[in-house]
Amino acid sequence: MTGSTVALVLVVAAAGLLRWRRPAWYWLAFGVTLATLRVLVRYGSVMDACGLTVPPARWRLVLARATNRPMPESRSPRILRLRPTRTGLVLRLKLRPGQDAFDVAAASDRLRHSFSMYGVTSRELRSGVVEVRMTGYDVLKRVQMPAATETRPMRVPVALREDGSVHYRDYRAIPHALTLGATESGKSVYQRNLVAGLAPMDVALVGIDCKQGVELFPLARRFSALADNPDAAAELLDALVARMADAYQIIRAQQRITVDVPDAEIAADIWDLPDELRPTPVVVLVDEVAELALYANKEEEKRRDRIITDLVRLAQLGRAAGIYLEICGQRFGSELGKGITMLRAQLTGRTAHRVNDETSANMAFGDISPDAVLAAIQIPAEMRGIAIAGDSSGGWHRIRAPHTSLRQAVNLCNRHADRTPDLPELAPFRPSLAGSVAAPVPSAKPSPATA
Repeated sequence: MTGSTVALVLVVAAAGLLRWRRPAWYWLAFGVTLATLRVLVRYGSVMDACGLTVPPARWRLVLARATNRPMPESRSPRILRLRPTRTGLVLRLKLRPGQDAFDVAAASDRLRHSFSMYGVTSRELRSGVVEVRMTGYDVLKRVQMPAATETRPMRVPVALREDGSVHYRDYRAIPHALTLGATESGKSVYQRNLVAGLAPMDVALVGIDCKQGVELFPLARRFSALADNPDAAAELLDALVARMADAYQIIRAQQRITVDVPDAEIAADIWDLPDELRPTPVVVLVDEVAELALYANKEEEKRRDRIITDLVRLAQLGRAAGIYLEICGQRFGSELGKGITMLRAQLTGRTAHRVNDETSANMAFGDISPDAVLAAIQIPAEMRGIAIAGDSSGGWHRIRAPHTSLRQAVNLCNRHADRTPDLPELAPFRPSLAGSVAAPVPSAKPSPATA
């Protein structure tokens, strides 16, 4: 066996091992070149087989007949750009007259098989231009966020999409969101990534965790206010509504609507105010919304109505005052009582991990996209962290957040504890950071054999 043959065998063996154990490394080393060649060589025949071609123009047919030349072939969309990425290929196409972006979206699965790619998605960039994103491997199996992400105020990279792009939680674009997920679905990890992304920013974090604070209180050094029971949550939400009213008074005082004031300087929300006058934006994280909506007697019913009313007010009016809601829960349905569907209507962003019933998926995506509902109820139990993310525009994506342990989130919050703003109206709810006394743990009842 010659040396070149041995080298070829070793390269093939290394490629196979990388594809099995490290698909990302395999893609960067071998896959991107092979995939690019496949797309360029097969492009014309694949477009024709997938029905993405149009007949030649009439003048070409007339010219061919007049000059006795062969008839021109059908035309495929023109490739504007082919760009390799760390997870796949991005193909930008210029559609021919008579073609539609929906045609490319409908043919995505056939394109995936024809080009031997793992996944294909498409979106329309502008009239006549479509971007086709192809992934070379399952990017959600082992999530690796890119080292560099786009950073801007109130925009947090929280997960990776199935097309290899980064999923951002942009509070200025989508101020309020609903996150659903059954037990062990990955909802807590998604929430930790959210807190970890917000920790380095100039923002106040407010938490409501009615599970006695087991999820959010370990991160207390970065929170300006925390409540661990419905009674404290009701008082905290009242304080937030009062803060919202004060923020509107500041905006009103700074509007100065006169003929000599430029349009760009007229304040309509806190982001139009000067830096020295701008109130600190607040992100409110509710860990289990169902605990706030349940009641067992008349007194608890009054408290429940008060809580839901405050949440609806904050959802309707809080954006301009810089107050953003992040509502999380295992179950979210109309049986939680009056005001729930009204609250749901104000939560533009929707994220659903694996849910136990179709009703919860319908509450998340029923008014957005039936396809998203179907995708949400098909998430397997063993794929923790997989979620469907969408918004009121009807678009949705399959995402997965990178695994962040509670210890990693605690260390990050402690590192940025100096950024925790001290808000006077929320001072009574500031978590105590003094060493807590361990609660007595009841001992197990001894068995008769050991008694």
